[in-house]
Amino acid sequence: MWEVTADTLEALAIGTGILGTGGGGNPYLGKLEAQAQLRLGRTIRVVGLDEVPDDALATTVGGMGAPVVGVERIQQGEEALRAMRAVERHLGRRFTHVLPGEIGGANGIQPMIVAAQTGLPVIDADGMGRAFPELQMDTFTIYGVRPTPGALSDQHGHEVVFDGIADAVVLERYARAVTIQMGGAAGYAFPPMTAAELRRTAIPGTVTLARRLGEAVLAARAEHADPVGAALRATGGRRLFSGKIVDVERRLVGGFARGVLLLDGLGDDEGRTLRIDFQNENLIARASDGSILAVVPDLICIVDIDSAEPITTEIVRYGLRVAVLGIPAPDLLKTPQALDVIGPAAFGYPDVPYAPIPGRYGGWG
Repeated sequence: MWEVTADTLEALAIGTGILGTGGGGNPYLGKLEAQAQLRLGRTIRVVGLDEVPDDALATTVGGMGAPVVGVERIQQGEEALRAMRAVERHLGRRFTHVLPGEIGGANGIQPMIVAAQTGLPVIDADGMGRAFPELQMDTFTIYGVRPTPGALSDQHGHEVVFDGIADAVVLERYARAVTIQMGGAAGYAFPPMTAAELRRTAIPGTVTLARRLGEAVLAARAEHADPVGAALRATGGRRLFSGKIVDVERRLVGGFARGVLLLDGLGDDEGRTLRIDFQNENLIARASDGSILAVVPDLICIVDIDSAEPITTEIVRYGLRVAVLGIPAPDLLKTPQALDVIGPAAFGYPDVPYAPIPGRYGGWG
């Protein structure tokens, strides 16, 4: 078990921002919310998956919607908490732990805000090892956890409970429609999980990985070393491209931020171009010769070329000089069962085979 401090949150904002592959919500805003909780004298504890008792009942908490909406309309602050309480009332039972549905972006930090508000511990695990745009795209539902009951809540205190939906794709469709009606962003809590289900389906150690990644970047900055290289060593990743953003096409479609980034190469990549397609998160990176440098579920992360500050899809803009990092996906995302849900074909690239980036996610499987 370890306790989250203000310094920890600085590191987590960087780590979750990079692991978010462009999405998951703006980590800077998540950091500010969590820091406000600490200033109120509240504590945030993180426990390992092996520390969770057998009789535990846990749920993921976070935000659903398009990242651009999350920046333009700041949360009230208790959306995810109210969603969790709605599920508890429906179950007639209290949760004992919370965890991220995805470790990427603000959603990697959101459980810490709920933990501070409730006193519950945060489990050091998640269901993606990154961020994905849709509800069915986590290891919990991929490996058999029932996706409901669950709930959404908006900034006005309106709550919607979903139950009796066994198909996570159907839940995504219904919940996305409700989120759009809630203004494009909502707090969520789902699904309830036992300790046995968590141990079977969760990706362990990802909160610690995000912290370690952020700490490595911050240490490199302080030592005037290479923060991008530090990020790659902390994640088991590789540099795919260095370049300047020369065009951004971004639009809000069906509750998602969809678009394309174009980059002109710098340094060793001068004379080359790169195209990145995204749906909240970066999905595929294609070089000017048509070769695929990386594709989901591997992580395609854009960071400032000098500081390794994560650059998310809602703030990326013309003129930024960036490094594009490729990080191997966790093993639980690479099985045939998982690739049916989060592989290239699931995002509209049926003719693109998944060729994994060599290496190990974060130095482990």
